[in-house]
Parts: sequence; structure tokens; C-alpha cells
Amino acid sequence: MPNVRGAGDNAAAWDRHTAAYQARAQLSTNTAHYGPEIPTEAGLRLLGDLKGKRVLELGCGGAQCSIAFAKQGATAIGVDFSAQQLAFARRLCEREDVRVELRLGDLADLAFLRADSIDLVFSSYAFGFVDDLNRVFRQVHRVLKIGAPLVFSLPHPVSEVFDGDSSDPLAVRRSYFDKTPVEHEMGGVVFTDYHHTFADIYMGLARSSYRVDLVLEPEPVSSGRRSPEWRDAYLYVPRTLIVRARKEGN
Repeated sequence: MPNVRGAGDNAAAWDRHTAAYQARAQLSTNTAHYGPEIPTEAGLRLLGDLKGKRVLELGCGGAQCSIAFAKQGATAIGVDFSAQQLAFARRLCEREDVRVELRLGDLADLAFLRADSIDLVFSSYAFGFVDDLNRVFRQVHRVLKIGAPLVFSLPHPVSEVFDGDSSDPLAVRRSYFDKTPVEHEMGGVVFTDYHHTFADIYMGLARSSYRVDLVLEPEPVSSGRRSPEWRDAYLYVPRTLIVRARKEGN
């Protein structure tokens, strides 16, 4: 069962875990991914034609998704709070022979971008590491063009209540309404997750002047390898939540 000692330094944790994570994950650079054990953008088709578009990825990590966007003709920009993840991303961009603008910083620090200048903002599994998600929504809203989408995935709020260490896959470990940060380990490195209920996410988007036009709770694919974090509870409850929301007026 995870500890609940409070917020940790996720940037430093990712700096320590980058090499092991990237060696294990082996993510594709040909299509965007939304999370473990679920279809990629090649199957979900949520982003549309990206040729000639300015695409911002928040929490880009090793920039695999941004590289895929650049290969499709987009001007790709990636932001991450881990220097080691971005160092890996630069090497990968060089190896793939594509250009991605990479920026080190908080996911809400978007002052380097003009207002109404971005055609798509994308984030895969990064928002669970963010405490103040509403601040991210507000800053993304500023840089998006009117009508342009924010598409993101994060751990499904319901999946976080189950105890993966129990012999019963649906043993509840914590209240759905408990907002206490949760510490967990990956490869011996401690990370801090922030629990956002579905209502938190929806209301944060609505109050920041977005219109939610799509919500997905993908079932796990039946074939392929399972991630080390896989639990049998994911056969019964969704592991990932995907949201597409479009910017309304300023």
C-alpha cells in the first residue's frame, strides 16, 4: 500500500528514474500514446491532421509523442520538468532526425508562448504529477487558439482507490474523495501522485472556459505485454481517463 506522507519532488524523482524508465518503456516515435495497455492515437484518432499545426506537449518526457507529431508535419514543442528526461529527448530527436523545441519548466509556465498561438495541446499521463491542475488549464487556455483542443490522459480517478497488494483485486485502499497526495515507488524511486476526481477535472475545465467534447475510459487491450504497474483490478475498472476539451472564448 502506498505511503501518504505528502508532496515530493517529482522532477528530481524523474531525473533519477529516466534511464531505467526509458530502457523499459521503449515507446514508439511513430504515434502518440495515451497510457499503458490501451490503444494509441493510431487506433483512437483523437487529434486529427497535424500537418502545419503548432502542437504543444506538456510532460513530454522522452519526446516520443512530440517526435511523432513532428513526423506528421507539425511544429512540435515539448515541455517537461525533468532535465534528464529532456536530455534523453534531445538525443532521441537527433537519432530520429526531427526537430522538436524542448523546454525545461513547470507545466503551467508557458510565458514563452504568445496567446492564441497553439493549435493543439497534448499531455499523456503527466497531469497526475501536478498538484494545481486548474493553473495548468488556465495557462493552456491562454495559448490555445479559440476552438482548438486540449487532449490529455491521466490515471483514472476510480482506479486509484483499489489496493494492488491485496489478493482481492477490488479491495478498496482509500476513499475516492481523499485528496491527500500519495507516494509510490517505481524502480526504487519515490514519486508523488495527486488525486483529481472526475468532478475536479470537469469543473476545472468548465471554469477555465473549455467545452468538453469527448471522454474515454479505454478497456485494456487483450494482447501485448503488461506494464510492471499492472494490477488485476484494471480488468474491472478503467485504468486511464482520456479527455478532449476545446477552448471557448477568452
